[in-house]
Amino acid sequence: MITAIINGRVFDGERVLEDTTVVLNGTRIAAVGAEPPVGADIVDARGGTLLPGLFDAHVHTSDDALSLALRFGVTTELEMQGLNTRNSRAHITEDDSLADVRSAGFGITPPGGHPSELMPKGFKPGGRGDQDDRGDRPAPREMPLMPFSTTPEEAVAFVPRLVAAGSDYIKFMVDDGTVEGHPGLPMLDQATLTAGVAEAHRHGMLAIAHTLTVDATRMAVEAGIDGFAHLFMDRPHTEEIIGLIAASGAFVVPCVVLNASMTGITGSSLAEDPRVGSRLDEAWTNTLNSSYNRYPQGKLEDVLASVKALHEAGVDLMAGTDAAPMPLPFLGGMVHGASVHQELQYLVRAGLTPVQALRAATLTPARRFGLEDRGRVAEGLRADLLLVDGDPTTEIGDTLNLREVWRRGTRTTLLLP
Repeated sequence: MITAIINGRVFDGERVLEDTTVVLNGTRIAAVGAEPPVGADIVDARGGTLLPGLFDAHVHTSDDALSLALRFGVTTELEMQGLNTRNSRAHITEDDSLADVRSAGFGITPPGGHPSELMPKGFKPGGRGDQDDRGDRPAPREMPLMPFSTTPEEAVAFVPRLVAAGSDYIKFMVDDGTVEGHPGLPMLDQATLTAGVAEAHRHGMLAIAHTLTVDATRMAVEAGIDGFAHLFMDRPHTEEIIGLIAASGAFVVPCVVLNASMTGITGSSLAEDPRVGSRLDEAWTNTLNSSYNRYPQGKLEDVLASVKALHEAGVDLMAGTDAAPMPLPFLGGMVHGASVHQELQYLVRAGLTPVQALRAATLTPARRFGLEDRGRVAEGLRADLLLVDGDPTTEIGDTLNLREVWRRGTRTTLLLP
């Protein structure tokens, strides 16, 4: 089917185009700026803005969560620990009712290291986040590779096994538990981290670090990391640490919404927005209304100042949330899809322009993760698109004025199924 989206403003992932027609043919964007073909299905975008489908560059996800993300215009999620590796997601790739996904598999960490401290005693995953409950297909749930490593040799040996198991990039946990309220957790040492990162690079893989402290961030830079899945929050930034990150060329996914949750700030203001609350069920609403609350001494203003400093230093920033794979109030404050919009608002609050924030959820993650078939509105790319009322290139809150979402050219329902 051919669809022509007319009369709308277009943010193409990099810049704003005024009143440009975008033509979709099947799963792809056929043209940008052409006349609507005869017989095309017409979508009048007057008063609105067409955007590339959004990325969430840090999640832990499930089929249920991918469905929720898509309802908020997030068409690709980047899983930083979970089950949706290349060998386990064929059903997701072909299902246009779910956001697409890439995954690290499980991160390299010592036995007993992060994230073991986050799980309450006796907690067992299951239910909605662990299986597909819609009845039309089974969700593949092979036992994941758990790459517990305490030596350089162990980390090096696990990298090719993760690649073979379908990981799209390699994650390293560099966390002593300080920010999570469990100081003294086993943590990768410098030699093990450096050896693991080098091995990931030998296999042509991105190496991504989980770090929440300045010291762990410094370790990861020294190891040659390609990107950070978090921003440190244990102390204010210094010129030194910002300079080290900038000189390394690494990207940062600040996950400001997660850091806010760590300090005890809930997502209640987001849940109260009718544009959000109408698309959440009770379980996800309860999760959004809660918080991690593990580091109440943290200061959100310090985090925002660090984001501003990174941006001014030229560091590539990406929008991410660290949303959990299922509704879990003890991992609360974020939900799939909606929290990306809140993260964009935080990025603007930190000093990015709305256009720069939108790039952090479109062009930049597509480029840095090598997903060149998306993240832009351009001829030949996937028809992953979001149409909103208003102009989020000048008022970032307008991203929540959702009108239409397409995943590979297929419109999705925006309300609860």
